[in-house]
Amino acid sequence: MSDSVSDCTDSTEGTERRTALTEAEVEALVRGICFKTGPPRTVGVEVEWLVHELRSPQLPVTTEQLETAYAALRTVPLSSPLTVEPGGQLELSSPPAASLMECVGTVSADLAAVRAALAEHGLALSGNGTDPWRPPRRFLHEPRYDAMEACLDRTGPAGRAMMCTSASVQVCLDAGYEEPGPLGHGRRWWLSHTLGAVLVAAFANSPLLDGNPTGWRSTRQLLWMEIGAGRAGGPVLDGDPRAAWARHVLDAPVMCVRRDSGPWDVPERLTFREWTRAGEPTREDLDYHLTTLFPPVRPRGHLELRMIDAQPGDDGWIVPLAVTAALFDDPEAAENAYRTVKPLAERAQPLPAPHNPLWIDAARYGLADPELHEVAVACFTTALRALPRLGADDGVMDAVTDYFNRYVLKGRTPADDQLDRLRGTDTRAYGKDLRT
Repeated sequence: MSDSVSDCTDSTEGTERRTALTEAEVEALVRGICFKTGPPRTVGVEVEWLVHELRSPQLPVTTEQLETAYAALRTVPLSSPLTVEPGGQLELSSPPAASLMECVGTVSADLAAVRAALAEHGLALSGNGTDPWRPPRRFLHEPRYDAMEACLDRTGPAGRAMMCTSASVQVCLDAGYEEPGPLGHGRRWWLSHTLGAVLVAAFANSPLLDGNPTGWRSTRQLLWMEIGAGRAGGPVLDGDPRAAWARHVLDAPVMCVRRDSGPWDVPERLTFREWTRAGEPTREDLDYHLTTLFPPVRPRGHLELRMIDAQPGDDGWIVPLAVTAALFDDPEAAENAYRTVKPLAERAQPLPAPHNPLWIDAARYGLADPELHEVAVACFTTALRALPRLGADDGVMDAVTDYFNRYVLKGRTPADDQLDRLRGTDTRAYGKDLRT
């Protein structure tokens, strides 16, 4: 939900940015810049965290506590930009790193500094896909989020819950080569949408909302689905990624029309294509429109994989980062992952992610789904073989191996741990297929 200008359009200043765009110009801009192809050389991660009382996560945190702590955080030198989400969640966005270990090292150091600063104010970070304890409460009151809330309220309560009580691990990868092959941008685009369902299932960690089980292993993914395909869905995977994304951007609803003063307008049932045909939106409006689209995979020059729940523990975020980087950036692993997940595509067709049966089953059942469990075991095995080739150190290897043994092999996810603690049940009860 970043308010920053999208990387998908260049930030050229001048009179041309204030001139209304034609439909053809919008399509050309999006097609030309949202996929910056070339050798996959960099990796990044955006980690979101819920913030809670250090004494007990169930205790409420006042607005004054957050304001004081965040003011102090702004004085802490960090390598990664630190932003605040609408409900007061914190997000660290790593700079592009030349290697997996560089990314892990930068973010780990920044997180240590953030945790130390928060602890001085009696606060701590929590890695959960949705807040298990508290209902939605907005911390930021700005025109963007006022408009977003008004827009999302039209589809029900999911929007407010997503804005204020959700957190994720977002892995950022280069778009890939222009040419076909395991590291080609077309293959990586397809893989991100198909393997993405496996990542939803394997890292599901949001079975509770406002203290109650929802019946879903990833309630966070459920919230995104309920927001709707226009705002939080992906394009149809029908050939050229550039054409598909440009068409999706044009046909997506306009969230808001910004004003210099006063509340922003929130139009109803106005697509960007229709707005363009009216001769009104500018280059800046296109930039902003792109920041209001939240598909599970967002092309911003690079690919932003947005489907992974926030993970428990201080270093839990490292596992999805490492596994995803291995399966995309190591050529042998990428080819193996493609062949492994290819049969899953039949469950997804013809609907785009996340509003298709494959993604819905991944969010509802996690690794209790037999086919997703089998594919996840194979993908993690492939990733573990590839990680040494990416320079992963013993700490990263141990973290991925521990997760593989504790969860993936057993058909479990961190969501099952949350349910076990809530119900006081035997952990072995959650390895079965819950659909039977």
